[in-house]
Amino acid sequence: MMRKSEYALWALLVLAVLAAGSTMVSLARSQSATAGNSEIYRQLDLFGEVLERVRADYVEKPEDPKLIEAAINGMLTALDPHSAYLNPKHFRDMQVQTRGEFGGLGIEVTMENGIVKVVAPIEDTPAARAGLMSGDLITHLDKEQILGLTLQEAVEKMRGPVNSPITLTIVRKGTEDPFEVKVVRDVIHINPVKFNVEGDDVGYIRVTTFNEQTTANLQKAVEDLRKQLGPKLKGFIVDLRNNPGGLLDQAISVSDAFLDQGAIVLTRGRNLEETQRSNARPGDITEGQKIVVLINGGSASASEIVAGALQDHHRATVIGTRSFGKGSVQTIIPLGSNGALRLTTARYYTPSGRSIQAKGIEPEVVVEEELPEELKQKADVQGPRGEANLRGHLRGDDEGEDEESAAPAEEESGSSSYVPADKEKDTQLKFGLDLLRGIKSVDTEAKKKAEAN
Repeated sequence: MMRKSEYALWALLVLAVLAAGSTMVSLARSQSATAGNSEIYRQLDLFGEVLERVRADYVEKPEDPKLIEAAINGMLTALDPHSAYLNPKHFRDMQVQTRGEFGGLGIEVTMENGIVKVVAPIEDTPAARAGLMSGDLITHLDKEQILGLTLQEAVEKMRGPVNSPITLTIVRKGTEDPFEVKVVRDVIHINPVKFNVEGDDVGYIRVTTFNEQTTANLQKAVEDLRKQLGPKLKGFIVDLRNNPGGLLDQAISVSDAFLDQGAIVLTRGRNLEETQRSNARPGDITEGQKIVVLINGGSASASEIVAGALQDHHRATVIGTRSFGKGSVQTIIPLGSNGALRLTTARYYTPSGRSIQAKGIEPEVVVEEELPEELKQKADVQGPRGEANLRGHLRGDDEGEDEESAAPAEEESGSSSYVPADKEKDTQLKFGLDLLRGIKSVDTEAKKKAEAN
């Protein structure tokens, strides 16, 4: 089995060959070629030699398309955990998913050290009902190990016919031995926004993902809650906990829904001229009502854009624990009939210029969740989680080339991605309700924290 670095070299060489063919090779040997290009062409010769040796002498006849796809994936996964090649089927699946309906288990995953890592189970799906948790490692699928598969290959194996079962082998920090979880596949209908009235004076809105339906559903939720509560309405709680993100344009439009003016997010590519700024348009769907945003270690990407924009404009009070820290933008580049490329093309910054990459959003008031008794014993061994702890992550603006990323202190308890099913035990939600009702204030909590230190 090839190492990631070897796959990366393959991919680099394959793309160069596909892009330029024999003309490029001939240029490599021309006197006008630059030193850098000459090195690339020398590696192309090496690649050609290795490829021919594999095709001629490998113990079994290899499939050339699989070799090429593995090489491309190797290059992209060597860049960062979020870049990947999408073959035609995976590209179609991705398009279906962003529309808000797809088949599978209902789980957001990433790849870490060759193992599938759960970012967050999606609410009210087979994965969530089976008890999968953010941070779980999936090592085997139906007793076959994942090591050696790409993330897309692993996801493909987890998908299948509706009502068909699959057994996942899980390694969970704090649990001594791996254990198996049987999950029955289902059609996943993603309702990205759920809402209800808390007491008789606060509108609670939970945004679980950012797909093509999020903004429209959010607007409907606010409208319905305002009608239900009328003059009793004291404000809204927007719950972004364990929201893994989604579409950038939806994060912008959701932020815009609460803002009258100003920047929402800045995206900066490799070159300064690639900087783009998204601005809010007049109109606040809440008409100035107070807003509290809840975040935790499972709040990533688009969730962090919304939380950062509302925080910078002092439009909302952000409480909870530090967010995941995924501050990069992935662009889907179609490749005709060959699928698409998901490539990290920019970093995003909050309106005040803060980079979230590998840092996350820091709430105004840190409120830890009270762990249930069975998890308290595991808290001391729960490792840190977040973008900064993903192998090969895109470095944040203040990370040195050789330094190891430090885990945020607030997340060492292991409670940063836990959300109680019982709202009576939800300390973050209760704090938000007290804040909107005037029972607690940010200034008072800041003073308490200063005195404690």
